[in-house]
Amino acid sequence: MDGLRCPRRYNLVVPGGRERTRVQGRSAESDLTRALQSLSLLFLLCATLGAQWGLLQPFVMDHRAGGVSPADISFLLDAPAGKDGFITIRNGHLAKGNGQRIRFWGVHFTDWSPGSVEIPPKEDAPMWAATLARFGVNLVRLHFLDLDSPRGIIDGTRDDSRSFDAQQLDRLDYEIAEFKKHGIYVDLNLNVGRSYKAGDGVRDFDKIRWAKGLTLYDPRLIELEKGYAQGLLTHVNPYTGTAYCDEPDVAIVEILNENGLYLGFRGPTPYYDDELTALYNTWLARNRTPEQLKKLRALASVAEGAPVPRLHFEEQATAARERYETEMAFYMDAEDRFYEHMSGYLKGTLGVKCPIIGTADHSHSSSPYPMLASLSRLGILDGHVYWEHPELPPPVNTPMVNDPLHSTVVQLSRTAFADKPYTVSETNHPFPNEWASEGIPILAAYGAFQDWDAIVIYTFEPKRSRDWKAYIGDPFDISLDPVRMTEMAAGALMFLRGDVRPARQTVSRTYSKEEVLESRLLPHSEQPYFTPGFPLALPLEHAVRIRSLDGPPTEKFAATDPNPIVSDTGELAWSTCAEKTGLVTVETGRTQALVGFLRANHKALRNLAADVTTNFGSMVLSALDGQPLARSGRMLLIAGSRVANTGMTWNEKRTRVANWGGAPTLIEPITGTVMLRNLENAAGVTVAALDGEGKPMGEAIRARKTTEGWAFPIGVPATTWYVVWVRRSE
Repeated sequence: MDGLRCPRRYNLVVPGGRERTRVQGRSAESDLTRALQSLSLLFLLCATLGAQWGLLQPFVMDHRAGGVSPADISFLLDAPAGKDGFITIRNGHLAKGNGQRIRFWGVHFTDWSPGSVEIPPKEDAPMWAATLARFGVNLVRLHFLDLDSPRGIIDGTRDDSRSFDAQQLDRLDYEIAEFKKHGIYVDLNLNVGRSYKAGDGVRDFDKIRWAKGLTLYDPRLIELEKGYAQGLLTHVNPYTGTAYCDEPDVAIVEILNENGLYLGFRGPTPYYDDELTALYNTWLARNRTPEQLKKLRALASVAEGAPVPRLHFEEQATAARERYETEMAFYMDAEDRFYEHMSGYLKGTLGVKCPIIGTADHSHSSSPYPMLASLSRLGILDGHVYWEHPELPPPVNTPMVNDPLHSTVVQLSRTAFADKPYTVSETNHPFPNEWASEGIPILAAYGAFQDWDAIVIYTFEPKRSRDWKAYIGDPFDISLDPVRMTEMAAGALMFLRGDVRPARQTVSRTYSKEEVLESRLLPHSEQPYFTPGFPLALPLEHAVRIRSLDGPPTEKFAATDPNPIVSDTGELAWSTCAEKTGLVTVETGRTQALVGFLRANHKALRNLAADVTTNFGSMVLSALDGQPLARSGRMLLIAGSRVANTGMTWNEKRTRVANWGGAPTLIEPITGTVMLRNLENAAGVTVAALDGEGKPMGEAIRARKTTEGWAFPIGVPATTWYVVWVRRSE
């Protein structure tokens, strides 16, 4: 790789965090008026920001008008999904029934933003399936199905949550059948957002909302979970003729979403608090001697024969070691028993054929190892993380390329186990984020390097035909984001096709039982790994895995602080400078990328170089014909920077948006010259800018041959993606 120099300092305005806001739809006339007004505001804003950002211009994704496109990468999918048998686990990874390795590149279906629908009407299902396939999506995580109709499949007209809405279930069946036709698998979540009603026989049903934590130990809630699973998984889809427990298109079943027990857990009402304390004391009576119980009561300052109280969260750091470890052992045992029981019910009683996830490692502010001790007994380990989640403090907006050691890649890498599949079923760079173009390419590249089995972006929200607006209505919805959406295609090529090779070396670590327990007491400064002395650059250099949570402690790791941080394959490099102008490079035979501060870093890769005026963005060049870029006849070029809604404004400190804005979406096009280098026997290069339908727009761009390669301008017309054709001499 060419050397990377630290550039001169630029006066950058550092933007901030985000807030989750629901925006109501507006009329077309008001949108037009607002768009015209906002353009004037944007000229003023650009003058204020100076050289940092260019002018935002309208660019709208229009999936309904999509169809035949030169950027179609549905060839990555092997339709129909499940034709080679059930997804299984082979050699520590997910595989098809025929033993062939399979990775998943996916999205969720949800409906939080205005104009969206969780389960589309049947007339729209083929269109959405075809759309996802064109962008290389081969898995949909069906999330929040357990909401009441008309959103989810639970019958919202009844006074209980134990029946399905017939129309919604029919729509779901049809949607899954369409996914299957297009080569798209599904991940069924069994417990996500279910709320309880008077007819459910649940205590304090109106006070527990989604019953997080309670679903692991309350007998009535567990009974209802099993009933929901039986109703859904034994239901026969009339469009495929197969029950979901026997459906090879179902790749994964998840028991719970972001759920768990932990020291200091308190039920939402006294009933559930007392119930858990009673379960704790029953467990103590079975698992501790009278002498041990006597000591625990003394440590808790309660009388002989009285129940042993559970620790409050603020007591855990100062609690006597025996009391702390005993209660932690109870929670770990409770989770063990729950997941063993539920997975046994799904596999043994209902006959589920695919692998199972218990829940995700989802709280990165504390150690996950006690929970992972239970989850690792199941088929798949799973992780969730976001870069600067808008609902979590602090409200700062910083480029991830400047903080590699706390990147989504490093955070997610802590959960993977040796000889177990690892999936990332929720992740994103939530909107509005002026650096969000870095997220998907970096995850795809390093996810392939770490040899993960799935990456699923939260979320894609199908729009109703009658009332959708061309703007981003929710921080997590990528469906109408002109950058994150087009980057999905490039990410699929990197991750599904394996353009980025897995690491040459895997570094394993082991923990003793004592370390697992004590990890919960480690300070937040040890996050995300909660392994003192662990060099956080390591996951960017090698693959990392947990070998055991019940073995001898791993020896201390050697300190490492390289810059750039280079993968052991030599294909990935992450560079940072004191000037805070980080850059990630991807350099493989079929995909090459520049991600980060493009203007400040004049980096030339083997086949890709760029001289642009745009401050920050991602440029990804991938062969569409499977050939190395040097010999490829057709390539996809993604060039994405900022995205905003029309009329969107930030507060004075640029830490939150003051006005979410509306339609249409705006982009800052990456503007400048792209150079394609070392193309073998090239006689001509033609480039087409693509519109939001994935179709060529404007006149074809003809590249100019130079001593360095083939040069062509980008930025006019404004777009985020291009297709490149190379004509070769005889």
